[in-house]
Amino acid sequence: MSSIFGSSSAQSEDEHWISVSDLMAGLMVIFLFIAISYMKNIVIEKERIEQIAVTWNETQEALYVDLETEFQNDLPKWGAEFNKDTLAIRFKEPNVLFDSSESNLKPEFKAILDDFFPRYIEVLKKYRDDIAEIRIEGHTSSIWGGSINGTDAYFKNMELSQDRTRSVLTHCLMIPQIETEREWARTTITANGLSSSKPILNPDGSENEAQSRRVEFRVRTNAERRIVDILQV
Repeated sequence: MSSIFGSSSAQSEDEHWISVSDLMAGLMVIFLFIAISYMKNIVIEKERIEQIAVTWNETQEALYVDLETEFQNDLPKWGAEFNKDTLAIRFKEPNVLFDSSESNLKPEFKAILDDFFPRYIEVLKKYRDDIAEIRIEGHTSSIWGGSINGTDAYFKNMELSQDRTRSVLTHCLMIPQIETEREWARTTITANGLSSSKPILNPDGSENEAQSRRVEFRVRTNAERRIVDILQV
């Protein structure tokens, strides 16, 4: 009888290990499917990131080419320059822009804006679906007349730079040639007074006070929104 019971016990043990072996095989199959699914998601995310990069680069490049083509012959006579990386057109001759500590546009700067801004809007309107914001930025040096400290000078220059950008915006929006695009421009353009927060520096790291006093027109694309749209697909 003992041999019979012993045989039965061994058979039971073999069946137990077969069951565990089947379980482990099943788990390995499950883990394999999880790994494949994970790898597939990585490939999808990589493709989305590549799509984002391509979309952003194509838009930036097209905007740069069109703006450069339109204004390359005018920038020197305006005392302006164009930055490809930021898509910013910088008017950098302070004596042409405003009188010292004043926010009213000088006649020469008004004439420049009358020529520049309608053509600028004509180029940008082709990209209206790609543009999140057109920024008019006012920058000052860190200096303010008198002996006030740096903090007080910063806030006085903040007020001045904001007043100046508002003057530029007001003038630009009232130019008759942009009447058909005025509503779009009004909802897209912002005036940003930045005081002396982004000075222009000399090679030795010191502030270039004259170059720091400037006005910039900068385009910000809606790459952030496109990133969200792509990643949510």
